[in-house]
Amino acid sequence: MHISWKPGDDWAYNEGCLSIPKVREDVYRPETVTIRYVDEQFQPHEDTYSGITARVIFHEYDHIDGKLFIDHLKPLKKRMLKSKLDDISKGKVRVDYKMSFPK
Repeated sequence: MHISWKPGDDWAYNEGCLSIPKVREDVYRPETVTIRYVDEQFQPHEDTYSGITARVIFHEYDHIDGKLFIDHLKPLKKRMLKSKLDDISKGKVRVDYKMSFPK
């Protein structure tokens, strides 16, 4: 899969992630994304998405690159979230789904 986007203004959206429960912040991302990929029959495709669908593609593609939405935040905002993020990494969070924490 190859991802690209058209030049233009990024737009903010209040994102969250199951990997970082109970934390939501505005993240700026491009409004449109184009992806090239091959399907299960190895046929090539190119599709363009915009709006919330494009945002979800960018968000999930970040995971492939080992990034989380908080990696897009400004340093000051990350520092303000540090204690929450530390608690999450220590397993001090209640969620309705299974999570694994480093030992």
